[in-house]
Amino acid sequence: MTDCGCDKAKAELEEYLHRELSIQDAADVAEHIENCDDCSSEHLVGLALTLKVRQACQETAPEELLAAVRSRLSNA
Repeated sequence: MTDCGCDKAKAELEEYLHRELSIQDAADVAEHIENCDDCSSEHLVGLALTLKVRQACQETAPEELLAAVRSRLSNA
């Protein structure tokens, strides 16, 4: 493995968080994150945001709101 550097780690952070990188690229980014305070901080922020978005996407709208939206869409 080689340290991929900050530019590559930051450019691929989103894909890294979503496990969309190749095994080698993910390992390179992980190694860099372990050794770079700045990229490690960005990784932690990315993790927090990803978790919040996942949680928000699991919520459902109240039935009254759904009915109101459906009604307006059908009247549009």
